[in-house]
Amino acid sequence: MRLGVLDVGSNTVHLLVVDAHPGGPPVPQSSHKSVLRLMRYLEPSGTIRPEGVRAVVDAVTAAARQAKDAGIDELLPFATSALREAPNGAEVLDRVAAETGVRLQVLTGEEEARVTFLAVRRWYGWSAGDVLLLDIGGGSLEIAAGGSEDPDVAVSLPLGAGRSTIGFLPDDPPSSAQVAALRAHASHLLAEVVDRFAASPKPAHVVGSSKTIRSLARLAGSVADGVGPQDRFLLRRSALEDWIPRLAKIPADARPALPGITADRTFQIVAGAVVLAATMRTFGLAELEVSPWALREGLILRFLDHLG
Repeated sequence: MRLGVLDVGSNTVHLLVVDAHPGGPPVPQSSHKSVLRLMRYLEPSGTIRPEGVRAVVDAVTAAARQAKDAGIDELLPFATSALREAPNGAEVLDRVAAETGVRLQVLTGEEEARVTFLAVRRWYGWSAGDVLLLDIGGGSLEIAAGGSEDPDVAVSLPLGAGRSTIGFLPDDPPSSAQVAALRAHASHLLAEVVDRFAASPKPAHVVGSSKTIRSLARLAGSVADGVGPQDRFLLRRSALEDWIPRLAKIPADARPALPGITADRTFQIVAGAVVLAATMRTFGLAELEVSPWALREGLILRFLDHLG
């Protein structure tokens, strides 16, 4: 069957079209992305301004048209932190449904962590042992750990790359003081949750997912032999921390010249790097591997499991 996953995130609206069936991996057929950067349209209260609402409706309208053209059998539309936390989020969802016919499912932060963990677990397989997952979106950071498909611990923190950029790195490029303030803020929030993972077994694999982490791994990481045709990206904390001051001195419009930094991530990649380094330091992690599967694949797998 042909499935479409529509991800309305804080930074992008992304439609992934796959061919899939229960018991097999989803095979990507096409991908359509528009840059939203919804954090630009938030009032201090978190309310989405009218121009932001219009941008969401227009992006979902375009994605729904692309899904129809792709001949999908089922659309799995969802939204994450910016919409779930906005005081006017319910009204925005109603307007999207009224104007586009698409009713977005809003995931909680813990659901994001658990569904992403499912995807990573399936990618690595049962023989991989216990996994510790880190995932940085535009609005939130998800952390999950466990040895089965449902993690033993799953948390979500308001440390997404877009949110952190708006809140702490207003200048382009940011000042050293701004970067230090974000690092201190992230470390404080992380210190409040790290003890929840203390009882978890030492992970056999520390895994990062999301476009932000994949971009940072291409910038500062290395490649190791993987299983089958897939090589593994490895990102060491020392290399990441070495890159942060250099990356922070480069204006956003010049960052896409660097390996792995795409135009849709260029404004928030410094914040993503600072948050990821702070997370690795708080959890005592020297390196992580990068998973090509994340939240969208997890939603597909969960849908297929329910069909079975």
